[in-house]
Parts: sequence; structure tokens; C-alpha cells
Amino acid sequence: MLNRKLHTAVAAIVVSAVGLAAGAAHAERILRIDEAPIGEMDPAKGTDYADTMLAINLYDTLVYPKQGGAGVQPHLATEWDIDGADYTFKLRDDVTFNSGNPLTANDVVFSFNRLMALGQGNSGLFEGVVDTVEAVDDHTVKFTLTKPFAPFLASLVRLPAVDQKLVSEHFKDGDHGEFGDYASEWLSQNSAGSGAYVAESHDPQTETVLVYEPDYFLEPAENHPERVRFRYGLDAATVRALMARGEHDISSQWLPPEVFKALADEGVVKLVNEAGLTGEYFKLNTRRPPLDDVHCRRALAFAFDYNTLQQLVRINAETTQGRPMKSALPVGLLGFDENKPDFAQDMDRAKAELEQCKYDPADHPLEVAWIAETPAREKGALMMQAIYSQLGFDVDITRTPWGLVTEQVTSPDTAPHVIEIAVAALTPDTDSLLFNMYHSSMPHTWMSASYVVNEELDKLLEAGRLETDPAKRHEIYAKANAILAEEVPDIYAYELLGAFAVRNGIVFNNLEDPARTYPVSGFNSLFKDVSINE
Repeated sequence: MLNRKLHTAVAAIVVSAVGLAAGAAHAERILRIDEAPIGEMDPAKGTDYADTMLAINLYDTLVYPKQGGAGVQPHLATEWDIDGADYTFKLRDDVTFNSGNPLTANDVVFSFNRLMALGQGNSGLFEGVVDTVEAVDDHTVKFTLTKPFAPFLASLVRLPAVDQKLVSEHFKDGDHGEFGDYASEWLSQNSAGSGAYVAESHDPQTETVLVYEPDYFLEPAENHPERVRFRYGLDAATVRALMARGEHDISSQWLPPEVFKALADEGVVKLVNEAGLTGEYFKLNTRRPPLDDVHCRRALAFAFDYNTLQQLVRINAETTQGRPMKSALPVGLLGFDENKPDFAQDMDRAKAELEQCKYDPADHPLEVAWIAETPAREKGALMMQAIYSQLGFDVDITRTPWGLVTEQVTSPDTAPHVIEIAVAALTPDTDSLLFNMYHSSMPHTWMSASYVVNEELDKLLEAGRLETDPAKRHEIYAKANAILAEEVPDIYAYELLGAFAVRNGIVFNNLEDPARTYPVSGFNSLFKDVSINE
């Protein structure tokens, strides 16, 4: 067992001994859940859905997405004061790390410095934003920004606090002076947080086992899991078989609709949805011919069969995995305009745009990739193949593992022409979606895999960071949306409504009660808030 408090281990032994003496051992409540690999344990490196689930259960942040609405709410910070570029946070005084070390402002400073020194994960949210961060006293931390930055407060939901004292015991030689490797190797296999759970074991391709920390500072749900088996890479057939036998509790959101439907029809599960400010984007490689021509991109977008895809992601009459999009933005973000029409297929306009394209479709085959771990996406690729062949394109479909996708998209030269990727706002702020996807300064990752370079768009996205008036920010992002509609760096397929199969007897409280739902994708999966009733 890793990083458990000594008294917890002793208590467990005592409880076990008492149970044996009484002749009736306590049946441990175990939650079995799965996600697509890879599970990144280091909170300074994780970026995708599985990583978010690990981070929010192992670590805590100053603020958390607001439950049941927009914005943020207190978490480690009880209150804060904003004075221009100065943000001062008062911390709770009753929080200890799982090691037993008290959480102080120095830990927050260390965590921020470590994130920025490593330069991975969500460090881009803070790059060039923070001038200094200091511990005013044990329970007060102050951030001084380089200039006013409207998304800063929301960005802090992505700054997990790590245990400086524990982490410092595991430094190895590295590139960061006295901090060595900042314990990167150790934190890839161990947790050092104050979260409701502690990592017992971790294989990023297979399974992470988490154990509940009974001294956590927030109350858990009744009958919360005492142990979590967080599995990676289970195929749809395996998940279906396990759930049918009552041997799996909550599925990932990546099952094909027909599998969700079969499980629901068999009466072994209920289906729940998570909106999560997430779009399902067919990202277009704007640097590779023929998609470096905007007319070709527009042709693909007009030819796309949005309605058919809506039918493909529908599970049954009550549940779907997606709803129509009107722009690059999901519902609930500044800049979203509910009065715009949903995207719809228009083959006549598609052909007209293609006539203006400088490339002959016959000379430029399209590479369309779909992610191997999400088999439902093959249908979208096949639909593209059928439609775009009508425009004269030869479409080559490839099934590509996620690990390979993340390598390919680091360069436009190796990335496919088209790949379907779900991209979520990292925080409850429009900036965390649009800036990461479309500002030309962003590194090439799966989020920015359309490789946009547009000076006017860059200026708008930069202005959105400086403007603090919500109405003015809305107008800025509406203008950015208009540019994206013209430039078509992506096909905006649908807003993802993550569907999860939940075994009967399990209550996924944060998704089953709208008043408890957090708006940001992944932040609902707090294992302490799940109830295991049978």
C-alpha cells in the first residue's frame, strides 16, 4: 500500500482482527470502473479524461467547478480576494495530505512551480500568466499575475496540490537543479495528494487500484467505495459480459450505442449522461493538401451528414450520446449563440465549394483515422468514406491506437487529414477550449490538431483573456466563432453527451441528480460521491 497513514493501516488491521474474531468479515465495498488508457498518475502531466479522473480523486485544488451551475466554488481555498493582478487565497486549516503532513501555502507554491518547471499537462493554462506566487503565511497564498487575466480563477481547477515534503524525499537526478527530476519517476507510480483516495497500485495500461482515505476533509456519500479498481482498455464485449454478470459497475463513455442499448434492454444497468462542455470534433489538418485550401474544408463540412451521425449516436428513445452543435462552442460557454441554426448537410454548397478548391480530389486521397479504443467512432469514419467518395475523394480509413495518435499529431506532416476527437473545455471558461485548440502559439497536441494560424483569431483570443466584463467577453468569443465558421478548421459534429452504463445497485449521484452535476467533463467522477447499495 502506498502513502497510507500509519494509523489507517493499524486501524484496518484492528478492524480485520475484530471481524475475524466475531466470525463475520466486513464485505469491502469495491467500485469497478473503466476508461480508455493511458492513465497518467502525475498530476503535472495528465491532460485527458482518465487523467482527470485520477487527479480529482487523488488530489485537491484551491477551487472546484461550481456544482449545479457555471463558475467555481471554494475547495482548499475558503475565500479569495482579487485586486487587479493580485489573487490572494485563504486556505482551510483542517486539511492533511494522505501522508499525514499538513497542507500549507508552501505546498501550493511548490505545486505551481513544479507544474511550470515540467512544462507538461495543463501548464499551458498558466504560461506567461503568473509573475510570482508566494506563501504569505501557512494558510495564505498569493498569486501576482503579469497582467489581468480573466480565465485565471477558473484555471485553478487544474492546479492539484502535491505534498512537498513527501515528494522531496523522492527527487532523482534531473534537469531542475536542486529539485532534480521533481520526483517525476516516483509520481508516475505513486500519489502524494490530500484527496479522498490513495493509490495502492498503478499500471497505466491495465489498472489503478485506489483505497479510501477515512480522514478526508469532506463527507463521502453513504456506502461510498472503500476500494476502486480503475481499469483501462476493456473492449466493449468484455464490458458487456462483465456488467451482465454483475462484475463491473460503471462503464466508460466509449461503448458503441448498440452495446449501451443491449445492456439497458437486458435490465442490468441504467444509463446516465454527462454534458461536460465537450464537443465532438472531426479535426481537419489545415497544413496538408488538399485541406490547406479553405474551399476544400468547407466542401467537407457542407457534405457531412450531421443528421445521420445523430442517429448513429442515439442509444434509445430516452438516451443519446450527442446533441447538435451550432458552432465551435458547446452550450454553456461564453460566445455560444442559441439562435444560430444547427449544422446541416448541403451537398449543393459542398460541390460549389469544391469547384473553387485549387486541388483535384482525384489527386489527393484523404487519410481518415479513428481511435482504436473508441470503436463507436468507426461509424463516423465509414460515413465520411461513403459521402466524400461522392465528391471524388479516395478515402483511406485507419484504426489507430490513442498512443500513436498523440505521437502523430505532434507534427502536421505525420498527422492524418481527419481524425475524430472529443475536446472538452479544461475549465468552466471558454478560453480553456478555444485558446488551446486554435491559438497559433499552442504546441501541437491532440487538442490543436487542426494547426490553425489566423492573426485576427489570435488577437480575439488574446483579448478574451484580458477583458473582465462578461458581456464584452461574450462578444469577443462570438466574433471568434464567426471566424471559425468561415475558416472551418474542424467539422463540428455534435456536442458530446457522455453516456455511462451504471450497474443496478450503484448510484452515480453527481450525474443522477442535476443539482449535483459539475459542468466540466470528468469532474463528476468523484468516487467518494458514488453509493454502492448492493
